[in-house]
Amino acid sequence: MNSDGRRIGVEEEFLVVDPVTRCAVPQAEAVLRRVADRLGPQAGGEITKLQVESRTLPCRTVTDLYGQLARGRAAMDAAAAEEGLRIMASGTPVLGDVVPSPMTEGPRQDLGNATFRGLHDELSICALHVHVELPERDRAVLAGNHLRPYLPTLIALTANSPYWSRKDTGYASWRTLVWNRWPVAGPPPYFTSAEHYDTFVATLQEAGALVDVGTIFWDIRPSAHQPTLEVRAADVPTTAEESAMVAALVRGLVTASLTLVDRGDTGPVVSAELMRVAYWRAARDGLGGYGVDVHTGRAVPAAELAVRMLDAAAPGLEEHGDLDLVGGWLKRLVGEGDGATRQRRAAEDGGLAAVVDHLLARTAPPALQEESTSA
Repeated sequence: MNSDGRRIGVEEEFLVVDPVTRCAVPQAEAVLRRVADRLGPQAGGEITKLQVESRTLPCRTVTDLYGQLARGRAAMDAAAAEEGLRIMASGTPVLGDVVPSPMTEGPRQDLGNATFRGLHDELSICALHVHVELPERDRAVLAGNHLRPYLPTLIALTANSPYWSRKDTGYASWRTLVWNRWPVAGPPPYFTSAEHYDTFVATLQEAGALVDVGTIFWDIRPSAHQPTLEVRAADVPTTAEESAMVAALVRGLVTASLTLVDRGDTGPVVSAELMRVAYWRAARDGLGGYGVDVHTGRAVPAAELAVRMLDAAAPGLEEHGDLDLVGGWLKRLVGEGDGATRQRRAAEDGGLAAVVDHLLARTAPPALQEESTSA
């Protein structure tokens, strides 16, 4: 894996699982205590006690990014093992009593509970967040307009949450459906400038739809704390390699979009109603079914939409030396199936316990542990 250029960083969210019962368990605090001296600020908690998060530092190369992802997963899983637990990369829990979600405590959480109420009951969901270095906020907002039509395809590519608390939902990315119930979530609106973005956010705060800017849950947003554009549409992938590939693809899309922005192209205006339908179809079908062309409304094989997205990202991927790498991964993904397909394949062989075992074996496998310690 070789690439160089605009820096990227990744946040991965994981579920804490008892490997004997295979249930998600509210033991995040114990895992975080164990891992603190290994990952420091690159490890953190989430809003529920079922989840932990691993964060990379900014990376210029996909090789560096993959190495950090591998080390983060290995360190977090080793810390969990010391407590008789494991970490699992799945967008939703497969087994366990997760409703209502066991929430962490604190003034901000209390305000969130008062604001969002029953929405907090089903928050045990895990995503992948990709940060692409982009300090110029006007360019970031306009690049987001160009990325917006590709969000449903990113959802289909990374679909990895078919099960929800012992039940097959019939969807490939149930996490997407759960998350999009929030008042400020899903695809962002079309913005003409950073000022337009900030004015609209102020309106949302006045309307009481936000606790703070950290609860802007749109799938593309200029980061409130980092000089980055953050893309948040993906389920957490099963493997570290997949997370690295998604990040490289997102960087390619951002880089290609900036070329258009700098030519004066502020991005296509896509119907919010069609985006909603495209999100639903991508979440239901994943990569193996049909998606919606948001420009025409027509149903198109999701794999074809993925190729179109790769073509759009190609100039940016070439700039970083990642085109062959990401193209090869995408071809393998179409052949092997998305994460949801692989989870269901495991279920056919051994039921839901086998699904959890499949995920645990691939989240931080022994080869990954050895690679991280030798790096």
